[in-house]
Amino acid sequence: MNLLQQVTSGRSPAPRRVMIFGTHGVGKSSWASCAPKPVFIQTEDGLGEINCAKFPLATTFDQVMQALSDLYTDAHPYRTVVIDSLDWLERLIWADVCRKRNVESIEEIGYAKGYVFALSQWREFMEGLSALRNDKGMTTILIAHARIERFENPETDSYDRYVPRLHRLASQVLQEWCDEVMFATFRIYTRQMDEGFDRKRNQGIGTGERILRTVERPAHVAKNRLSLPDELPLDWNVYAQHMTPAPADGPQSGKSKGAK
Repeated sequence: MNLLQQVTSGRSPAPRRVMIFGTHGVGKSSWASCAPKPVFIQTEDGLGEINCAKFPLATTFDQVMQALSDLYTDAHPYRTVVIDSLDWLERLIWADVCRKRNVESIEEIGYAKGYVFALSQWREFMEGLSALRNDKGMTTILIAHARIERFENPETDSYDRYVPRLHRLASQVLQEWCDEVMFATFRIYTRQMDEGFDRKRNQGIGTGERILRTVERPAHVAKNRLSLPDELPLDWNVYAQHMTPAPADGPQSGKSKGAK
């Protein structure tokens, strides 16, 4: 059989690979806890108020990989693996690089090569997640905090935007691997206040509404492969509704359903 005879058509839904990053206290972990039968791999201690299944706090990269290995080899009821959080996992990865290179700080490795070396651990981590996705049918949710960086856009003047709080090289690799990268934040409005003497001041106003931004804009990075609206409420059930694809057009198209 040649390759042309192996060509397929239509959509092939698979467990999602999701990164959600956002501002402090917006509810990223709570959102992930509403996914189907989740289990958390903790790299930071912040789940005390959330009723969820979780591994003991990981203090080394090897412990994170052991958790992935146990999920792969042992019988369990979980359908979603949640990493909380990526930026604290990055610290464990850097510590692992330093241990193997016999240095105190990753900055001691010349020419910023320490961050390049760290990509080996990141790839090992993603291979573990891919095995859980492909062989065990598990959804992946990666949680990260946000930071503001200066973006040098070659087509415009530079501007600030929200990005995951990760080293640039790791962030690029993880974003490429994910199906969705979504920015969680509070909706904020501004209004101009007159302070007198021809002076005005912008005041931020918030209602507490929490939203997910799913498409890249100048203020933040994001992407999705589900043709999501630009914004969604920060509600797992709303996101899950888009995980069931509509039937494609054409006489050869079949109906397929993804997990909710």
